[in-house]
Amino acid sequence: MWPNGLLNIISRGQRSEPYAYLTFDDGPDPEFTPAVLDLLAKHHIQASFFVLGEACVAHPALVRRIADAGHDIGIHSYSHAHPWRLSQADVREEIRRCYHTLADTTGNATQLFRPAYGRIRPAALAQAKALGMHTVLWNRSVIDWGRWGTVEAIQRRLTATKPGDIVLMHDARPEANRPAASFTALQNFLTSERAAHCQFQGLSCLIAKHPAAKR
Repeated sequence: MWPNGLLNIISRGQRSEPYAYLTFDDGPDPEFTPAVLDLLAKHHIQASFFVLGEACVAHPALVRRIADAGHDIGIHSYSHAHPWRLSQADVREEIRRCYHTLADTTGNATQLFRPAYGRIRPAALAQAKALGMHTVLWNRSVIDWGRWGTVEAIQRRLTATKPGDIVLMHDARPEANRPAASFTALQNFLTSERAAHCQFQGLSCLIAKHPAAKR
C-alpha cells in the first residue's frame, strides 16, 4: 500500500514511524484557507495542500502564503473535472495546465499530484510521471462532505488517525464539501490529548526519507 508497486501511487506512510500527514484538497479559498493556515501555524504543523489551477489564478497571493508558511503544495487538476468523464488528451491538459499555473504562481515546480476525486486514469499517471511528480492518494478520509460531514463525525475520524496515515480533508468548494465543519473539527482535535501524541509532516518529508517512494 505504501507505495503501490504496480502503479507507483503513494497512499500512506510507514507505520513504523511516528508521523501522519494532513492534506487539504480543492483550494485555496479566501474564506476557509486562511483560517486553516492560522490554525496550523498555531500548532506548528506542516501540511500539504492540493490546489486547483482555477483557484491559483483567482487567489495567487493565498497560494504564495501557503508556500511561504512552509507547507507543501501539489496539484489537483485545473478545474476539478471528473477524470473519468474526460478524454485522455483533456486529462493530460488538466494536469499540465495546473502544473504550469502553480509553478508560475510560486516560482517552483511541484513534485506532488493528486487526481480530482481520487480517480485514477493511466493517462494521468503517465502525465504526472512525465512532469516529475509523485501521485499521492490517501488512506484516511475524514469524509467532510454530504450528510456524513458533521463536526462530530469528522472529529471522530480525525481522532482515529494513526502513524503513517495520509489524511484527506478539504479547505474549499463549500458547494460540494464541508470546509467549515472540517475546520472546527480540526480545531477541536488539535487541542485534544489524542493530538498531543501525534506528529505531522508535509508529504515532501515522506518522499525524501524513503527511496522506495522516489521515481
